[in-house]
Amino acid sequence: MNAYEIAAAAAKALDSKLGADIKVLKVSDLTVLTEYFVIASGSSTTQVKALADEVDYALSQQGVKPGHIEGRGDGGWILMDFGPVMVHIFMEQTREYYSLERLWADAEEVEVKL
Repeated sequence: MNAYEIAAAAAKALDSKLGADIKVLKVSDLTVLTEYFVIASGSSTTQVKALADEVDYALSQQGVKPGHIEGRGDGGWILMDFGPVMVHIFMEQTREYYSLERLWADAEEVEVKL
């Protein structure tokens, strides 16, 4: 799978578990760290963890495994590093506080058919 396909699959997995305000940002022109950010919100720590589990499951079914996952214990912000794609799953108020979309305002928002 290429980076866009991974990002799209992650966004679809998030949508399937009712993730809120899902955005895919192309950041490859702005950083060498990754090509895409996928950002979504959950309304509770339980939902945030369920969203992360669904992304992990959906991508592993396609042979894509995360290199690293941070934040599962706390559940306020889970970061999943798939190399060319980083998935950020936030509690709604945590997302507002960190405002990644504002920090990466120069990034191109990519449409994904959900």
